[in-house]
Amino acid sequence: MRMAKKRYRAVPAYYGFRIYAISTLLFMFLVFPVTSILLIKHAPDLQKYRTGDYTFNLPDSLHITADTIAMIYADPGSNSLNNLLPDTSFTVGDDPLTISVSSMPPGEAPANDPADEVPRINEDDRNSVHFGNVSRLWIRLLFISFFLGLAFNLPFKIYMRKKRRNKKIKEGLFKFCKKFILKTPLINAGILLITYGITSGFMLYQLLFHGDFNEITIRFYRQFFFIMVVSSLLNTLFVYFWQKHRVHIRYLEFFFSSDELRKRIFNIKVGKIKNRLWISSAMTTFLPLLIVLFYMLISITNVQDLLEEPLTEEQAQILIGKYESYFGDNSINSDTGVIYVNLFDTYIMLIGTFSGIMISFFYLLLFIRWTTRDIVYPVKELLLNMQRTGRGEMESYSIVRTNDEIGELTEGYNEMSGKLKDYIENISLMNKANARFVPRQFLEYLGKDSIIDIQLGDQVQKEMTVLFNDIRDFTSISEHMTPKENFNFLNNYLGYMEPVIRNNSGFIDKYIGDSIMALFPENTEDAINASIEMRIKLAEFNHIISQFGQSPIDSGIGIHTGSLMLGIVGGEGRMEGTVISDAVNLASRLEGLTKIYGSHIIITEETLIKINDPTLYNYRFLDVVKVKGKKEAVYIFEIIDGDPEDIRELKNKTKESFNQAIQEYKNKEFQLALKLFKKVYSINPSDQATALYIARCQKFINLGFPDDWDGVERFN
Repeated sequence: MRMAKKRYRAVPAYYGFRIYAISTLLFMFLVFPVTSILLIKHAPDLQKYRTGDYTFNLPDSLHITADTIAMIYADPGSNSLNNLLPDTSFTVGDDPLTISVSSMPPGEAPANDPADEVPRINEDDRNSVHFGNVSRLWIRLLFISFFLGLAFNLPFKIYMRKKRRNKKIKEGLFKFCKKFILKTPLINAGILLITYGITSGFMLYQLLFHGDFNEITIRFYRQFFFIMVVSSLLNTLFVYFWQKHRVHIRYLEFFFSSDELRKRIFNIKVGKIKNRLWISSAMTTFLPLLIVLFYMLISITNVQDLLEEPLTEEQAQILIGKYESYFGDNSINSDTGVIYVNLFDTYIMLIGTFSGIMISFFYLLLFIRWTTRDIVYPVKELLLNMQRTGRGEMESYSIVRTNDEIGELTEGYNEMSGKLKDYIENISLMNKANARFVPRQFLEYLGKDSIIDIQLGDQVQKEMTVLFNDIRDFTSISEHMTPKENFNFLNNYLGYMEPVIRNNSGFIDKYIGDSIMALFPENTEDAINASIEMRIKLAEFNHIISQFGQSPIDSGIGIHTGSLMLGIVGGEGRMEGTVISDAVNLASRLEGLTKIYGSHIIITEETLIKINDPTLYNYRFLDVVKVKGKKEAVYIFEIIDGDPEDIRELKNKTKESFNQAIQEYKNKEFQLALKLFKKVYSINPSDQATALYIARCQKFINLGFPDDWDGVERFN
């Protein structure tokens, strides 16, 4: 869940100076131990040069002053001696302090006169000068690189601090940070690389073009140059990969929007995981191996350096053992490159190897950690979002953190997820559109999750309340309208009625011209409440159309509760959901009776007895009828609450007399019933049901009634 909410996690600190400082410390831990071991290794040779055991092969008659010797040493290629003795040829040997003379003028003093002291040249001082120059240059450049790094990384640090404290960030700062955040690994590594490159270049220049190195000094300086170059490369890689790891894993989502991070934002060539693994393998394998090999190389000594004099037979036996017979004294004592490792060099090799491996272990630990997290973290993040997508959370996009195959996979997943989201949204829109044709409740009662699951013949039996609503005399009304006006009129009217049914837990099964057939599966009260509200909405609709010069309309509603079958009828090419039941037919017949009885809402006895609290409604008994298609008589009631307020008051006022009149009518007391009906009619002349009963009573009084008359009115 933490990664799922990564966008809202705590803003991390931005590392700039810390990376520079730690990388510099590691560089020093790599260079200084090696330098110390090299100094210890070459200390005896440097000491030899410092004390001096110099020989001059000059004739006894030639006298050379100490100043001349010093001048020759300072510039071995000069013609100082030739200028003093033009008839004599002097050459400077491999050792700068060994001079050979081919001839000399007579009468000169010998060169090895004890009165003339040869100047002592200190090799330690010379090394100090060279390394002092390198150290000063490196320190100065390092301070400059720290300053440049601080200046470059400061905007990012300020940005992250403001982000962490929820402070407003200036537009310029945001644009700068967003533009360069992906380039910070390369720029930071480049700043340090320039420092190390200039320092290494200066050392190389001294090696190639500076002439005051002797054999021991140049050997030491070359080894130091090698470790300087290797450490510089390691340090640069350290800075680059650490900063890259921080940017890709920790910083990306705070500089780019979620939409931008759905795709790769790296403007570089696509990388490969195998390249990263090659680097990690090289660090874990070749770095320790290189350190061991380096210390092995600096620990060996040429056999010619063992003794100045040729090796004795016993020394050769100790040095090469049984193989002495293959070489012989002459081959061993010649310049064959035979090497050996003495006891002190063995200690140096062991100590140096141990210290080097300890430093390399720290490098390896960090490189392996970065490589692992750079691979595992994006994969885990991707898997988590896949699981969320599987649970239906279609907004679960992953951040493309790498530019390799994992980045391609993440980008492909985001693309797939986006298309899947669009597809599901389209399906949802289609389902919503289908729900307008096939009600959702219809699918639920059939036990289907989607319309695609419906099969021909699916059906279910359930008790529901059926409501039929019809506009009275719509045919005559539509004769005065064009087809387009008819459609617009009906859509406006149904637009008022449909929400009423839906808001009262019902759903419309079908529209039949200007009629509505609705089903209420839960409570009978829902159907009655909907019918009353539909009458109120009809008054509002009439008020609106009257403003456009149209005549008001009226409607009748029939309601019956009973068992019915919901199912799918049709053929393979055309199917539709429908309801088949005698209850449906009866509700339709009741709607037709509203025209005869002048009522707006008529319900059956079955519906009335299903009401939990009938006293909540105003109703009165209307009649006992047999409608077309029904063999049994049906008791019907009128819901007075659907009438206008004035009519409702009059019907409530005369309800007791009306009920008594009907009772007398059923008892065949037509004279008494007629008297009561006329009394009701005198109070409420608009009561069409009362007028109907008056006509019936007068008919039976004048013409008589059949012997089998049972008080049931038949409508065929």
